Amino acid sequence: MATTVVSTPGGTTPAAVTPVRTTPEPEKVSEVQEQEKILSPNFLSVAQITELLAENIDGVEQKMQNFLNFDSVQTCLKKAVILDYYVSGFLWAKGMDFSINQLSKFMTLLDTMLQNLKMLHMSLESSIKWLGETMAEMGPSHSRKSEELHIFNVKQANAIIDYLKISLLQHYKLYEFLFCSAREQMVIGTEQVIEVVKSSSSFFPDPLEEGISLDIYSTFIETPPTLTVETKRLDQRQGSEQPQPEASTSNMDPLVDFTIEDIKSLLDQVTDDILINIQTEINEKLQIQEEAFNARIEKLRKA
Repeated sequence: MATTVVSTPGGTTPAAVTPVRTTPEPEKVSEVQEQEKILSPNFLSVAQITELLAENIDGVEQKMQNFLNFDSVQTCLKKAVILDYYVSGFLWAKGMDFSINQLSKFMTLLDTMLQNLKMLHMSLESSIKWLGETMAEMGPSHSRKSEELHIFNVKQANAIIDYLKISLLQHYKLYEFLFCSAREQMVIGTEQVIEVVKSSSSFFPDPLEEGISLDIYSTFIETPPTLTVETKRLDQRQGSEQPQPEASTSNMDPLVDFTIEDIKSLLDQVTDDILINIQTEINEKLQIQEEAFNARIEKLRKA
């Protein structure tokens, strides 16, 4: 403020007080402009974040789906993964008691990292480097002048980095495969042509149940069968009607006419015949062996 002194007969009195225009510090202006550029524009507006804070888990998922304009989450794997990515991040930030401004910047950080991977095909090393630079700009500073311009403190910044490690960075290869790899489309259904076998007895197909009645079809449409077909049908009917001879059910015992003595004598005769044959074979073998031994003994005597 500057004061102008005017001389009067009674003394000196201040004539007027004129404000002096102060110029803002250039460092502070640049910091404010830089702060406005960090993660701008926001992924979610303040009104959208306020709506999400008032919902439970299912409500947050439904609201986020509406904000993203996803209509086929149940059938599209990519949209389901993206929705889960944003919903999980918002619920985690809500549990950290972030303010609305902090929630807005955190959700914008999640969206920017996902867009860097999806659109720019940024590698894992580049994403980690970009995250470090961004958190350095959003985190606390040693300068007291810019302390109120930063969004997160040291504890919050470390918590955000730890969360991104276990969410996006840990599964970075899976996200790369989801967004950057072409996948084959599976054919769920196929078309098949089915041809109905035509009836051999007529030149017309059989009538439909919802079409004409059987009497009208047989009277006016169906052609009469030939004589050969009729004779074959009659022969088949007659053959099926003729009674077949009954099989004899009585099983006669072949030993009914023999007594016990007859059976014993028959068994003795059979066993005698068998034993005689065995005895003759044994005698022949013994005789052959005896002749062989005698021949050896004669050779030993001559030697």
